[in-house]
Amino acid sequence: MMRTEIMAPAGSFESFTAAIQGGADSIYFGVEQLNMRAKSTMNFTTDDLPEIARIAKKAGVKTYLALNTIMYDHDITLMKRIADTAKSAGIDAVIASDQAVIMYANSIGLPVHISTQLNVSNIETVKFYSHFADVMVLARELTLKQVEAIIKQIHKEKITGPSGELVKIEIFAHGALCMAISGKCYLSLHSHNASANRGACVQNCRRPYEVKDLTEGVTLKIENEYIMSPKDLCTLPFLDQVLKTGVSVLKIEGRGRSADYVFTTTKVYKEAVNSFYEGTFTKEKVAKWMEELKKVYNRGFWDGYYLGRKLGEWSETPGSQATRKKVFVAKGVKYFPKIQVAHFKMLSHSLKQGDKVLVIGPKTGVLETEIKEIRVDDKIVQEVKKGQDFTIKLPQKIRPSDKLYKLVSA
Repeated sequence: MMRTEIMAPAGSFESFTAAIQGGADSIYFGVEQLNMRAKSTMNFTTDDLPEIARIAKKAGVKTYLALNTIMYDHDITLMKRIADTAKSAGIDAVIASDQAVIMYANSIGLPVHISTQLNVSNIETVKFYSHFADVMVLARELTLKQVEAIIKQIHKEKITGPSGELVKIEIFAHGALCMAISGKCYLSLHSHNASANRGACVQNCRRPYEVKDLTEGVTLKIENEYIMSPKDLCTLPFLDQVLKTGVSVLKIEGRGRSADYVFTTTKVYKEAVNSFYEGTFTKEKVAKWMEELKKVYNRGFWDGYYLGRKLGEWSETPGSQATRKKVFVAKGVKYFPKIQVAHFKMLSHSLKQGDKVLVIGPKTGVLETEIKEIRVDDKIVQEVKKGQDFTIKLPQKIRPSDKLYKLVSA
């Protein structure tokens, strides 16, 4: 039996490496400004595509390039250049919503995945896009029963994509949700001339608001809920039900989030999927995995629309509800492989013996450890402060570009 693919997000080389470390089967990412996270993450450049493909192929991981924004005429030349480079570099597929991208990718033999932006919600729409794509991301507003019915119909009618294989269905499994259907929101465009549908959303919905009675001038502050800001989707508690629908790909949202978020969410969902297929998926394991998910960025969790909810569950705070946070304290200097010692420069705050830390870097990915011993000038110390150079034992190589974070309770 083919196991459901875990697709992880990456908005940087740090996150890309972290996704591989977490056990991702595939990674999706954007380049330049033609993707739905153009503003919220650093993104990659077209020149990075060959290196991305090389790293992924070495790790046995598939790569999907998000070219999923609305395209204007002046975007077409850049879109074609990106698609051509992706094809020659060996990127596995492009995620698209605009017909200009879909048609051009088809014309050069670059596989297409239909983006959730196209709001695929029924079998007839699947049939239409099967002429162009082998994989389709369903609308996020569907229930599991609707997802399962579509998949069953694909098998019953033997609906195939350009490759001749049955169309595969992908759904979102975890991460941020938008209040608008399939993300088609215009608040940002209205207020800041920054189109959410071109990757420039300023996230007005995540802010606190006041409601004013224009007749009498009475103002009410909405204090208990951020009523346009949904909690993050989390399917882990009912992942067994999700997998029984027959979905081929589970997508983790988060190209704008940090490398430790990518590593943790990918690792948890990979373990959970494996556990399901091995027949060891239990409530006890789910409880343990949920504690891990709570450690990294989240706005609180809910089950989305999969179980039949009509309305969302709204965030109670504008930011993260993670149970721990990371504080940047030092940067990498050098690594001594023979003795497995890492040299760092302390830039802020302090570190003590027993502190838990994260090292994050483009090639290092994410490394979490507890400090057993700190040395300054080769002498053991209990604490190191800003401005000091120090060394600690680490089993993995670090680089000068790496950053060291102290983990603290939120």
